[in-house]
Amino acid sequence: MPPHGSFRRITLSLFLLLVLSSSRAPAHAETGSNAVREPVPVDALVAEAMRSNPEIAATRSHWQATTKVPRQMGTLDNPQIFVQEFTVGSPAPASGYETSDFYYTGFGASQDIPGPGKLRLRARRAEKDADFARASLEFVERRITEKVRETALNLFYLTRVRDLLTRTRSELQDVARGTEQQYRTGMAQQQDVLKAQLAVTSILKDSEMNRSENEAAEASLKALLGRDQDSPDIAIAEVAPSSFTLPEAQLTEAADTGSADLKMARAMLAGSKDTLDLARQDYWPDFSLGYQYNKTGPGFRDYYMLTVGAKIPLYFWRKQTPAVEQAAAEKQSAESQVRAARLGAVSDLQAAAVEARGQERIITLYREGLIPQAVATLSSATAAYRTGKVDFQTLLSAEVDLLNLREGYYRAIADHEIAIARTKQIIGERP
Repeated sequence: MPPHGSFRRITLSLFLLLVLSSSRAPAHAETGSNAVREPVPVDALVAEAMRSNPEIAATRSHWQATTKVPRQMGTLDNPQIFVQEFTVGSPAPASGYETSDFYYTGFGASQDIPGPGKLRLRARRAEKDADFARASLEFVERRITEKVRETALNLFYLTRVRDLLTRTRSELQDVARGTEQQYRTGMAQQQDVLKAQLAVTSILKDSEMNRSENEAAEASLKALLGRDQDSPDIAIAEVAPSSFTLPEAQLTEAADTGSADLKMARAMLAGSKDTLDLARQDYWPDFSLGYQYNKTGPGFRDYYMLTVGAKIPLYFWRKQTPAVEQAAAEKQSAESQVRAARLGAVSDLQAAAVEARGQERIITLYREGLIPQAVATLSSATAAYRTGKVDFQTLLSAEVDLLNLREGYYRAIADHEIAIARTKQIIGERP
């Protein structure tokens, strides 16, 4: 029989440990005072982000603003209307009105007219800016979609791990009680009781770490959805592994036609081409056209004045030529960015496809091999431990192995779906 003092200490510590673990168990059901809503599918969260994410709303408003610019850029500047009085003999108003035929009061208007084709090029350049803003909106929507999916899937994983830890803690508490009973009757050693207590304490530590990660994921997801941080917590519905069906031979084509990064780079290149054309067009002069009617005094004939002016690019080697060189360099830079975006999209898509297919095989291995074997091993170890055929360490190892494998299974599901989300971010949503 164990010493009476040691038995009391072990029993008291085990009781306190069980009370502590029981008091902390409900903490995961709610975060603060926030009740958890019904589980929500990941796609529903994505749809909510498309409606409520502030970054998407800001980018959409910017794109809508840029669509108003081409008409402005393709319109002439406002004309200038003026009144002019020409006096004779004195600066006083109306001096010379009746005595000099030089006196007049003039009424006129003038209009600046850009050189040939400049208005059209400016409007087309503004259209390219609007195209770039539209591509930027698509890029932001895809990036936010990917982040929402990734954060929600990580939250799904953390929630399932929380449930696994709760279940494992309950099972280890049962084991600890059984070990304590065996120790009381002399069938177990004191170190087995201490190991059981340590295992339960270790699960509590993991639960607290899981709780912190869960709260951080909740905060990130709420920010992406445009929700306040004190809003109800989010529960993620069950996630089933989806299949990756894009053939290897189509990856390059899919990235080339669907990448939002590549669309932005191509829109920038198109704009740089128009910028270069506009810079070359600035070698042509801009014009101004004016007309003025001059009313003279009584008895004198009125004057009529037509004015045509031209703004000559006299210092073209200091202004227009450097502008053309700058635009040509920016166009070359945009061409390189298109190539870099294309290579990056293909590379990222290849990596995401490899990750998705690899995780799909791992999920199958967990589901059909590792977890069933671990369950069988634990059942056998539990039965053998109750009859004294194996030691406590064997039972504990079987319990921990099953917990780790189940965690790995949910991690593989989350990583698989995150890889799928990454492919959709690159090539867009496809049926």
